[in-house]
Amino acid sequence: MPKQKRQTGKTGKGGFVVGRASFAKISAVEGIRLKPAMTKRAAEAAAKGLSPEEYRRTILRSYRKG
Repeated sequence: MPKQKRQTGKTGKGGFVVGRASFAKISAVEGIRLKPAMTKRAAEAAAKGLSPEEYRRTILRSYRKG
């Protein structure tokens, strides 16, 4: 299995990467909550080890009409 690069929290553009738990806390302050389906989808993506692009495709498929 290929070794994955570990993120340090910084991006190449001078910003920072906020983890899922921290993002949930920030969102809660603003009154934004994840729906159970969204939480389940994120957990499944993490368990499968999906890449960010694959995870985005999964989200798009779930909201696609028709």
